[in-house]
Amino acid sequence: METVNGQWFMLGCSPDDPTCIHDTEELKNLIRRIGFLPLFSNEVSGFSVEERTLASHWWTDDPSSDPWAWRQILSRDPELAYGKFFGKKAGFVSKEWFPVFANFRRNGYDFDARCDDDLVPYRQKKLMEAFEPDEKMISRGLLSYEARQLGGFGKDGLKNFEGTLAELQMQTYLIMSDFRQKINRKGQAYGWHIAVLETPETKWGYEHVTGAYREDPEQSRQRILTHLQRHFPEADGKMFRQLGI
Repeated sequence: METVNGQWFMLGCSPDDPTCIHDTEELKNLIRRIGFLPLFSNEVSGFSVEERTLASHWWTDDPSSDPWAWRQILSRDPELAYGKFFGKKAGFVSKEWFPVFANFRRNGYDFDARCDDDLVPYRQKKLMEAFEPDEKMISRGLLSYEARQLGGFGKDGLKNFEGTLAELQMQTYLIMSDFRQKINRKGQAYGWHIAVLETPETKWGYEHVTGAYREDPEQSRQRILTHLQRHFPEADGKMFRQLGI
C-alpha cells in the first residue's frame, strides 16, 4: 500500500499482467514456489500478495476473488502457515520452508529453553502459558480474545497484547491457523471473523517444525536469503533485513 495526500491506496496489478493471481489455488502455488510471501507491499518490489492481485478486488467480501478473504481460507491450509512474520506484518510461509525459518527466527531455541535461559519477557511467558498442552499432551487453538483473557491481558491486567502477540509470531512460536466468528446462545455465528491462534507444533508436529535445529541459525538465514534473491534478484540484503530476514 502507498499513501497519496494522506489516503491509503492498494498497489495491485493490471488485469492483463501475466503474474496476476486470480484465486486461492494460484496463490497457494505461488507461496509454495517462493516459500515466503508477505500480504502487503514492502521494500522488495513484487514480494507481496497485494502486488500480484487486482486492487479493486480487496475487501469485497467475495471469497472467490477477495485476497483479504483468501488469507482466511489459506490460513487453515495444511501446506501453509499464516502470521505476522514480516516486520510484524502478516504473510505466509510454506510448510517446506517453515523449519528453516523457525530455526533462524528462534535462534535454535524452543520456547521452554528460552525461558530457562531467562530470555523471555514476562508478557510473552504468560501468553504462551495459555497454549500449553493439557494432561493428555493435547494442544489447542484459541480465538485471539480467548488468548487475551487466558494470558491475563486486559483493562486491569497486562498491557500490549497485540505487540506481544506480534513478537511471538515473528519468533514463529505462534501462528494464525483459522478465522472464526463468535457464536451466540442460539448457535448462530455473528460479527467479524476472529483469528484462531496456535503453535506451529500443534499444526504440524514438533518433529517437522524443529527439523532444521541441527543447522546454525545464521546458516538458515543465509539459505532463506539466497533462495529469495533467486526470485527477486534486484533486491539486496538490506531490503530483506527490514522484513526480518
